[in-house]
Amino acid sequence: MTKAYSLDLRRRVVRFVEGGHSRRAAAAHFEVSVAFVVKLVAAWRATGSYASKPEGGWRYSKLDPHRAWLERRLEEKADLTMPELAEELSAKGVRVAPATLSRWYLRNGYRYKKNTAGVGTRTRGRARRAA
Repeated sequence: MTKAYSLDLRRRVVRFVEGGHSRRAAAAHFEVSVAFVVKLVAAWRATGSYASKPEGGWRYSKLDPHRAWLERRLEEKADLTMPELAEELSAKGVRVAPATLSRWYLRNGYRYKKNTAGVGTRTRGRARRAA
C-alpha cells in the first residue's frame, strides 16, 4: 500500500501553484505526478485542507440493506446459484453481478464446501466482521 505525501510537501505544492506556476511545472519541480497536483489543488480550493483522504476501512455494500432477505433466501433453497439469486434481486430492482453476491456471502461468513460424495453444502462460519 502506498503512503500519503506529507503535509509539508502538500503545502509547498499548493503555494507553488498559487504563486502563479502551472500544475505541470509544480509536478516537475516537486517530482510528483500531474494528477496528484491537479487533485490536490482542487481539493484545497474546495475544502481549504491539505490533508489526504482516509485509506482503507469498511466499505458500504448495496447488498447490506437486503441482508435479511439474502440470508432467508439461502436457508429456503440451499442449492441456489449466484446467477439465479442475481436474477431474483434484479426483479426486486437491485442490479448486481453474481460475483458480487459471492463476495458478499464470503465476507459475511458463508462458505460453500463439497463433501466426499461431491454434494455441496453451505455453512455459516465465523464472520470476519461483526454484523
